[in-house]
Amino acid sequence: MSYLKKILAPKSFLRAVSNIHKGFRATDKYSDLLPALVLRNVNHSRSRTLRYLLVFTSGLISYKIYHEHFSIIPGVSAFTGQKLAGRRKQYNFIADVVETSAPAVVYIEIKDARRTDFFTGRPITISNGSGFIIQENGLILTNAHVVTNKPHARVEVKLIDGRVFTGIVEDIDLKSDLATVRIPAKNLPVMKLGNSADLKPGEFVVAIGSPLALSNTVTSGVVSSTHRASAELGLTGKDMVYIQTDAAITFGNSGGPLVNLDGEAIGVNSMKVTAGISFAIPIDYVKAFLEETVSHKKPGDKPKRLYMGITMLTLTPQIIHELQQRNHEIPRDIQGGVLVWKVIYGSPAHSGGIQPGDIVTHIDGKPVRDSNDVYNILTNMQTKKINLTISRYGRKVDITVEPEDIN
Repeated sequence: MSYLKKILAPKSFLRAVSNIHKGFRATDKYSDLLPALVLRNVNHSRSRTLRYLLVFTSGLISYKIYHEHFSIIPGVSAFTGQKLAGRRKQYNFIADVVETSAPAVVYIEIKDARRTDFFTGRPITISNGSGFIIQENGLILTNAHVVTNKPHARVEVKLIDGRVFTGIVEDIDLKSDLATVRIPAKNLPVMKLGNSADLKPGEFVVAIGSPLALSNTVTSGVVSSTHRASAELGLTGKDMVYIQTDAAITFGNSGGPLVNLDGEAIGVNSMKVTAGISFAIPIDYVKAFLEETVSHKKPGDKPKRLYMGITMLTLTPQIIHELQQRNHEIPRDIQGGVLVWKVIYGSPAHSGGIQPGDIVTHIDGKPVRDSNDVYNILTNMQTKKINLTISRYGRKVDITVEPEDIN
């Protein structure tokens, strides 16, 4: 009772309850002298008053207990309206990462200088992607598939401050899907490179890029796996591993940084397989690529590479099963090959008739097991054209493609 008195202060409330109770006792004392109709009204009034009093008292007790013992934030009442801005600033770690990293992220457009828009007269954009600055003198890192286009195409780079530069592709490694682009600018903000070897599953990461040409779009998630082997996924090469994350990566994000909470790039966004499953190239591979290109580069050297203009995904048994569950148009008799998930407009593949969703099963009569087979054929081909056998919606289609030298 003493606890209830403490909760239900002030004393005037208890005094009022006591007076009501005394009134009911007085009625009981003289009930024999009251007419039946009056007595019924009194009893009805008593019952109703007690119900109201019980509800009011229960609510007041609940309020006091919750107010004093179960506040949402320790030390801060749930009903006092005190400001929570301090906690917002304290735990807004994603915003801190973006503030540090976003200035070094760039938007990349590939323009076809030979084709112009009818209304504006400007070159048509045939593909786009992202990248990030790794040297203040204008060196930018991106994916190879972002910039490997027709020889007559022009690379345009847009910085966060709105400035636009024409970029020159310096180095390309199609196997690791990495490339560097140089723009004529100085004193640029630089993305700090971290160490992907230290990455752990469950860590928060932030993907920054330009999906659908929306510059500096931010998504976040966690690291699902730090060593997803290409032998398991078959993305680009059997000697590589990838970072798997559930941070959303889509068209246009390619080439942008995957950043840890210290604001360091620990990967290069590369590909989305399906919702919640995306992959990034570990930054340690990037460092090896940069060291190799610098140490072996000679004045006037240009990488000699042939390309078709497609982005590929090796069909492992796990991926085939996943795709068949989501898309009933994937043939049940497919045992392997390479899925074409993007075709660059105006590329040799586009001109030859390859479409997104095609499955390449053979090249020049030889079975294609993974995307590495395609790269090896392009690297060592002795003829100008290659013949591809494709499965399209369950039908066999033969297509001839003439790869181009990206130089």
